[in-house]
Amino acid sequence: METAVFNMSGEQVGTMELDDTIFGIEPNLAVMHQALRRQLDNARLGTHQTKTRGEVRGGGKKMWRQKGTGRARQGSRRAPHWKGGGIVFGPHPRKYTAAMPRKMRRLAVRSALSVKREEDKIVLLDRLELPAIRTKAMLELLAKLHLAGSKTLVVLPGSDQVVQTSARNIVGVKTLLALNLNVVDLLDYDHVLMPVASLDVIGQILSQQEV
Repeated sequence: METAVFNMSGEQVGTMELDDTIFGIEPNLAVMHQALRRQLDNARLGTHQTKTRGEVRGGGKKMWRQKGTGRARQGSRRAPHWKGGGIVFGPHPRKYTAAMPRKMRRLAVRSALSVKREEDKIVLLDRLELPAIRTKAMLELLAKLHLAGSKTLVVLPGSDQVVQTSARNIVGVKTLLALNLNVVDLLDYDHVLMPVASLDVIGQILSQQEV
Protein backbone atom coordinates (compact mmCIF):
# COMPACT_ATOMS: atom_id res chain seq x y z
CA MET A 1 0.00 0.00 0.00
CA GLU A 2 1.82 3.11 -1.26
CA THR A 3 1.35 6.61 0.14
CA ALA A 4 2.78 9.85 -1.18
CA VAL A 5 5.64 11.47 0.74
CA PHE A 6 5.88 15.28 0.74
CA ASN A 7 8.57 17.73 1.72
CA MET A 8 8.00 20.81 3.85
CA SER A 9 7.33 22.86 0.71
CA GLY A 10 4.28 20.75 -0.05
CA GLU A 11 5.90 19.00 -3.02
CA GLN A 12 5.69 15.25 -3.49
CA VAL A 13 9.17 13.78 -3.33
CA GLY A 14 8.31 10.10 -3.52
CA THR A 15 6.11 7.32 -2.24
CA MET A 16 6.35 4.89 0.63
CA GLU A 17 4.91 1.45 1.16
CA LEU A 18 2.86 1.26 4.35
CA ASP A 19 2.69 -1.92 6.39
CA ASP A 20 -0.55 -3.72 5.55
CA THR A 21 -0.65 -5.34 8.99
CA ILE A 22 -0.97 -1.87 10.54
CA PHE A 23 -2.50 0.39 7.88
CA GLY A 24 -4.39 -2.12 5.75
CA ILE A 25 -6.42 -4.39 7.99
CA GLU A 26 -10.18 -4.78 8.10
CA PRO A 27 -11.22 -2.32 10.85
CA ASN A 28 -12.73 -3.99 13.89
CA LEU A 29 -15.41 -1.47 14.85
CA ALA A 30 -16.43 -3.29 18.02
CA VAL A 31 -12.90 -3.25 19.42
CA MET A 32 -12.46 0.39 18.39
CA HIS A 33 -15.64 1.32 20.27
CA GLN A 34 -14.56 -0.62 23.34
CA ALA A 35 -11.13 1.06 23.34
CA LEU A 36 -12.75 4.47 22.88
CA ARG A 37 -15.12 3.96 25.80
CA ARG A 38 -12.31 2.62 27.98
CA GLN A 39 -10.06 5.60 27.32
CA LEU A 40 -12.84 8.11 27.97
CA ASP A 41 -13.91 6.29 31.15
CA ASN A 42 -10.36 6.12 32.44
CA ALA A 43 -10.11 9.90 32.06
CA ARG A 44 -13.05 10.47 34.42
CA LEU A 45 -12.13 11.56 37.94
CA GLY A 46 -15.16 10.09 39.68
CA THR A 47 -15.02 12.67 42.49
CA HIS A 48 -18.72 13.56 42.40
CA GLN A 49 -20.37 13.47 45.80
CA THR A 50 -23.84 14.09 47.22
CA LYS A 51 -25.00 13.89 50.83
CA THR A 52 -27.54 11.42 52.17
CA ARG A 53 -30.09 12.37 54.84
CA GLY A 54 -27.62 11.26 57.49
CA GLU A 55 -24.98 13.70 56.23
CA VAL A 56 -26.86 16.95 55.56
CA ARG A 57 -27.01 19.63 58.22
CA GLY A 58 -29.98 20.15 60.58
CA GLY A 59 -33.18 18.19 61.15
CA GLY A 60 -32.52 16.88 64.62
CA LYS A 61 -35.93 17.83 65.98
CA LYS A 62 -39.34 16.51 64.92
CA MET A 63 -41.14 19.44 63.26
CA TRP A 64 -44.54 18.88 64.93
CA ARG A 65 -46.25 16.22 66.98
CA GLN A 66 -47.27 12.99 65.38
CA LYS A 67 -51.05 13.37 65.69
CA GLY A 68 -53.70 16.03 66.01
CA THR A 69 -52.37 18.72 63.67
CA GLY A 70 -54.11 17.63 60.49
CA ARG A 71 -50.78 17.62 58.72
CA ALA A 72 -48.84 14.69 57.37
CA ARG A 73 -46.54 13.06 59.85
CA GLN A 74 -42.92 14.08 59.48
CA GLY A 75 -39.83 13.04 61.38
CA SER A 76 -36.92 15.10 60.03
CA ARG A 77 -36.17 18.04 57.76
CA ARG A 78 -33.32 15.98 56.38
CA ALA A 79 -35.75 13.68 54.55
CA PRO A 80 -35.21 13.65 50.74
CA HIS A 81 -38.57 15.26 49.92
CA TRP A 82 -37.75 18.36 51.98
CA LYS A 83 -35.86 21.32 50.54
CA GLY A 84 -32.27 21.00 51.68
CA GLY A 85 -32.77 17.34 52.54
CA GLY A 86 -30.56 14.44 51.60
CA ILE A 87 -30.24 12.88 48.15
CA VAL A 88 -31.51 9.32 47.87
CA PHE A 89 -29.59 7.76 45.00
CA GLY A 90 -27.07 10.51 44.25
CA PRO A 91 -23.53 9.89 42.97
CA HIS A 92 -20.66 9.08 45.30
CA PRO A 93 -16.90 8.83 44.65
CA ARG A 94 -16.08 5.83 42.50
CA LYS A 95 -13.58 4.64 39.92
CA TYR A 96 -14.57 4.30 36.27
CA THR A 97 -11.33 2.64 35.19
CA ALA A 98 -11.71 -0.37 32.92
CA ALA A 99 -9.19 -2.96 31.84
CA MET A 100 -8.60 -4.08 28.28
CA PRO A 101 -6.11 -6.63 26.95
CA ARG A 102 -3.06 -5.13 25.28
CA LYS A 103 -3.68 -7.16 22.15
CA MET A 104 -7.14 -5.61 21.79
CA ARG A 105 -5.81 -2.08 22.44
CA ARG A 106 -3.27 -2.47 19.66
CA LEU A 107 -5.90 -3.92 17.34
CA ALA A 108 -8.04 -0.84 17.99
CA VAL A 109 -5.19 1.52 17.07
CA ARG A 110 -4.39 -0.50 13.93
CA SER A 111 -8.06 -0.38 12.99
CA ALA A 112 -8.19 3.41 13.43
CA LEU A 113 -5.02 3.85 11.36
CA SER A 114 -6.47 1.62 8.64
CA VAL A 115 -9.61 3.78 8.54
CA LYS A 116 -7.50 6.92 8.13
CA ARG A 117 -5.45 5.29 5.39
CA GLU A 118 -8.56 4.08 3.57
CA GLU A 119 -9.97 7.63 3.69
CA ASP A 120 -6.61 9.00 2.46
CA LYS A 121 -6.29 11.15 5.58
CA ILE A 122 -2.65 10.29 6.40
CA VAL A 123 -0.05 12.81 5.19
CA LEU A 124 3.61 11.78 5.26
CA LEU A 125 6.56 14.16 5.39
CA ASP A 126 10.15 13.28 4.59
CA ARG A 127 11.08 15.33 7.67
CA LEU A 128 9.45 17.76 10.07
CA GLU A 129 11.90 20.36 11.36
CA LEU A 130 11.48 24.03 12.19
CA PRO A 131 14.48 26.35 12.68
CA ALA A 132 12.87 28.23 15.56
CA ILE A 133 9.67 28.39 17.59
CA ARG A 134 7.23 30.20 15.32
CA THR A 135 3.52 29.62 15.09
CA LYS A 136 3.50 31.33 11.70
CA ALA A 137 5.97 28.79 10.33
CA MET A 138 3.73 25.93 11.41
CA LEU A 139 0.69 27.61 9.87
CA GLU A 140 2.56 28.05 6.59
CA LEU A 141 3.53 24.36 6.59
CA LEU A 142 -0.10 23.31 7.09
CA ALA A 143 -1.21 25.64 4.30
CA LYS A 144 1.33 24.15 1.87
CA LEU A 145 0.02 20.68 2.67
CA HIS A 146 -3.60 21.85 2.23
CA LEU A 147 -4.34 21.14 5.89
CA ALA A 148 -5.09 24.70 6.99
CA GLY A 149 -8.42 24.93 8.77
CA SER A 150 -8.82 21.19 9.28
CA LYS A 151 -8.33 19.32 12.53
CA THR A 152 -4.85 17.85 12.26
CA LEU A 153 -3.02 15.43 14.54
CA VAL A 154 0.74 15.84 14.25
CA VAL A 155 2.46 12.58 15.23
CA LEU A 156 6.12 13.01 16.17
CA PRO A 157 8.73 10.25 16.50
CA GLY A 158 10.11 11.87 19.65
CA SER A 159 9.94 15.00 21.74
CA ASP A 160 10.53 18.14 19.64
CA GLN A 161 10.05 21.27 21.71
CA VAL A 162 10.26 23.58 18.69
CA VAL A 163 7.49 21.85 16.72
CA GLN A 164 5.34 21.19 19.77
CA THR A 165 5.49 24.81 20.96
CA SER A 166 4.94 26.19 17.45
CA ALA A 167 1.73 24.17 17.06
CA ARG A 168 0.46 24.66 20.58
CA ASN A 169 -1.61 27.78 19.93
CA ILE A 170 -3.13 26.68 16.61
CA VAL A 171 -6.82 25.87 16.94
CA GLY A 172 -7.61 22.34 15.78
CA VAL A 173 -3.97 21.16 15.79
CA LYS A 174 -2.48 18.78 18.34
CA THR A 175 0.98 17.26 18.59
CA LEU A 176 1.35 13.73 19.91
CA LEU A 177 4.28 11.37 20.31
CA ALA A 178 4.00 8.22 18.21
CA LEU A 179 4.56 6.29 21.43
CA ASN A 180 1.26 7.67 22.77
CA LEU A 181 -0.88 7.08 19.69
CA ASN A 182 -4.45 6.28 20.75
CA VAL A 183 -7.93 5.69 19.36
CA VAL A 184 -9.55 8.85 20.78
CA ASP A 185 -7.15 11.24 19.05
CA LEU A 186 -7.14 9.28 15.80
CA LEU A 187 -10.93 9.43 15.59
CA ASP A 188 -11.20 13.01 16.83
CA TYR A 189 -8.93 14.59 14.20
CA ASP A 190 -9.58 14.71 10.47
CA HIS A 191 -6.00 14.29 9.24
CA VAL A 192 -2.87 12.65 10.59
CA LEU A 193 0.39 14.40 9.72
CA MET A 194 3.62 12.60 10.49
CA PRO A 195 7.23 12.43 9.36
CA VAL A 196 8.45 9.13 7.97
CA ALA A 197 10.47 8.57 11.15
CA SER A 198 7.22 8.20 13.12
CA LEU A 199 6.35 5.10 11.10
CA ASP A 200 9.35 3.28 12.59
CA VAL A 201 8.15 3.98 16.14
CA ILE A 202 4.57 2.97 15.30
CA GLY A 203 5.82 -0.19 13.62
CA GLN A 204 7.96 -1.17 16.61
CA ILE A 205 4.96 -0.91 18.93
CA LEU A 206 2.13 -2.31 16.83
CA SER A 207 4.13 -5.04 15.10
CA GLN A 208 5.26 -6.67 18.34
CA GLN A 209 4.24 -10.27 18.65
CA GLU A 210 1.86 -10.96 21.53
CA VAL A 211 2.89 -13.71 23.91
